[in-house]
Amino acid sequence: QVQLVESGGGLVQPGNSLRLSCAVSGFNLDYYAIGWFRRAPGKEPEGVSCISSEDGRTYYADAVKGRFTISRDNAKNTVYLQMNSLKPEDTAVYHCAAAGFCDVHSFPYEYWGQGTQVTVSS
Repeated sequence: QVQLVESGGGLVQPGNSLRLSCAVSGFNLDYYAIGWFRRAPGKEPEGVSCISSEDGRTYYADAVKGRFTISRDNAKNTVYLQMNSLKPEDTAVYHCAAAGFCDVHSFPYEYWGQGTQVTVSS
C-alpha cells in the first residue's frame, strides 16, 4: 500500500524556519520523483519543490527559490523540505507527493499524503 506521511508543520513567526519530513512506504523511492505542493484556503494547489529520482536534480517554484531546500534520503525512504525565512504567504497545508517526473508548474502527482499545516504569523 502506497503511503506518504508528512510531519514537521507548525506555527512559526515570520523569518523563522521549519523542516518538513515525508516518510514514504509501499513503493521504491528510487523510481519516483518526490515533490511538495501546498494548498492555502480558497486557493488552487501550488507546486513548491520537487526532486528527481534519476539524478537528484531539484526544482523550485519562484516564490520559494532561495529559501526552501528539498532533499531525499533513499535509505530512510524520507524526503525533507527545509523552509527558511518563512513569510505569512507561505501559510498553507503542505503535501508531499510522488510522480514519474518533476514539474512544479503542473500537478503530475499519482500519490500524495494528507498534509501538514504550516502557519506563519506573528
